[in-house]
Amino acid sequence: MRGYKILITGPTGQVAAPVAKALAADNEVWGIARFTDPAARADLEEVGIRCEKVNLAAGDFTGIPRDFDFVLNLAVAKSGRWDKDLGANAESVGLLMAHCADAEAFLHCSSAAVYDPPDDEPRTEDTALGDNHKSLFPTYSISKIAGEVVARSMARALGVPTIIARLNVPYGDNGGWPFYQMQMLLAGVPIPVPPGGPARYNPIHEDDVIATLPKLLEAASVPATTVNWCGEQTVSLQEWCTYIGELVGREPIFEVSDQALRGGPTDSTRMREITGGSIVDWHDGIRRMVAKFHPELVGA
Repeated sequence: MRGYKILITGPTGQVAAPVAKALAADNEVWGIARFTDPAARADLEEVGIRCEKVNLAAGDFTGIPRDFDFVLNLAVAKSGRWDKDLGANAESVGLLMAHCADAEAFLHCSSAAVYDPPDDEPRTEDTALGDNHKSLFPTYSISKIAGEVVARSMARALGVPTIIARLNVPYGDNGGWPFYQMQMLLAGVPIPVPPGGPARYNPIHEDDVIATLPKLLEAASVPATTVNWCGEQTVSLQEWCTYIGELVGREPIFEVSDQALRGGPTDSTRMREITGGSIVDWHDGIRRMVAKFHPELVGA
């Protein structure tokens, strides 16, 4: 992508920061967030990103231009407060789409946490939804489902081409769930796993998140298109934690817990059709992540 005016929400976040920096090399990128961390804001501004302070939960976009070519809604709230999280994850979606109603495409980042089928087969985009993350994040799954509904409704009402992308365990040099498990492993803290067999997912490296964006935006439509934003490889939490342990010379301690999130593998067929699929092998991605944060343990 080159020469576009792009708005990104939540640019200091784990997923959005590397996306914003990658796009800023060849585009005019604006980032909106609360920017409570001055260092994080300065880091973005250093590469040319225009940062504006906005409280997404309030949905006030006064002073933000309307003439963006593309809008990437990558912000996420997990406060546990229903009013705040519904405001940030759902209401703000509609208000932002109305503000940028002339955009060529609107990407709404959702989550595989919206799925809650009774089994652990790979979830297609038509699989049953539900309160999957209730045990850890009581507002998350439902507010993300609400956000999808708002995005779908506004796409039709305003005619904004929209794609809803359901992320499944994003990770990379900017962190992610495997990063926190690595830190737990190094500290000797047990890693919770659900009862039963391995908890399988389809993690996606930040390089693949960035690489698939142009094709995802091309697939935006009215009515909205929904796609699993995930890696091609299905791998369990136990597998990637064991691999991290091998890299750093520690053996993970797994603790079975009813409060642990169950596995959530996703079907990548539609994503492959739209984007051509992911490229980064999960072993390579995990190794790079470990080397990034602990070069003293793993050579780059």
